[in-house]
Amino acid sequence: MSIRSKILNTLKSDENTGFGSNTKLYGRRLFRKDGTPNLKRTGADFLSRLSWYHTMIHLPRWKFYIVILSVYFLVNILFTVIYVSIGLDQLGGMVGETRWEQWLEAFFFSAQTFTTVGYGRVNPHGILMSSVAALEAFLGVLNLAIATGLFYGRFSRPTAFIRYSEHAIIAPFKGGQALMFRLVPYKNTNLTDAEVKITVGLMVDVNGVSENRFYNLDLQLSKLNSLNLSWTIVHPIDEKSPLKGLSLQDMKASNIEVMVLLKAFDETYSNTVVSRTSYIGDELLEGYKFIPMYQRSDNTDETIMNIDHLNAMEPATLPAP
Repeated sequence: MSIRSKILNTLKSDENTGFGSNTKLYGRRLFRKDGTPNLKRTGADFLSRLSWYHTMIHLPRWKFYIVILSVYFLVNILFTVIYVSIGLDQLGGMVGETRWEQWLEAFFFSAQTFTTVGYGRVNPHGILMSSVAALEAFLGVLNLAIATGLFYGRFSRPTAFIRYSEHAIIAPFKGGQALMFRLVPYKNTNLTDAEVKITVGLMVDVNGVSENRFYNLDLQLSKLNSLNLSWTIVHPIDEKSPLKGLSLQDMKASNIEVMVLLKAFDETYSNTVVSRTSYIGDELLEGYKFIPMYQRSDNTDETIMNIDHLNAMEPATLPAP
């Protein structure tokens, strides 16, 4: 066992992370950059593992719109085929002369029925055609209710609009070194009572067996009354730090992962919002420092926040560890 492993074994590890200690059973990282667990569930069928509501709420906006439009067109195409199969002579008021024009009229009749618009020019005749149209109208009402609920759920879901720096850095700090990364709120939100917690995962050699150990990192400042500007999170690498004595190469060899949990109160939602991310060894840099992101306006009346400078940094000379 190395001297550093002995020191790490004497530090109190965090047992409440929800992850075990067997490093051979893990993927490359425990959390993705967007904060979601790097986890794939198996052992149950697809429908049992999938929550449709959570999937639709968390889908990227463009995928959500594609799903909504795809369902709309597929349902209408399906009912168009049914109407054609029953016989277009059972739809009164059709004026199309060619087969293609009649198909289009049947499609638009389906769309009008599905959305319960019902202009009335084309109308169903017969029990079977009327029954199918009534079923489509019923499904249309249900679809509208579901779509409205999903839109409201996405619109009203409390979200922490936080961006994190692409890299965490080892920078000079008060005559020593510190692990730092930066975050910034990028929407016109008002976040108060912000609190951040950092947990680092390291592979430690225990009696010849590699184990994953998790340690809570002490921060220079872990709470803010108001989060409006950028916030540089600083962990001093001092004698109490599990990173003391580790070079960047040692950290990478130890499969380091810095896991970040941010909680804040959003006045608009009147609710607590949460944001997560993580940094692994390949996303750590040393010998840099962040460049300030904000400045005074030309008329000195306002503070200008340059969100595109989130990753701006410059080389810095590190003191001896």
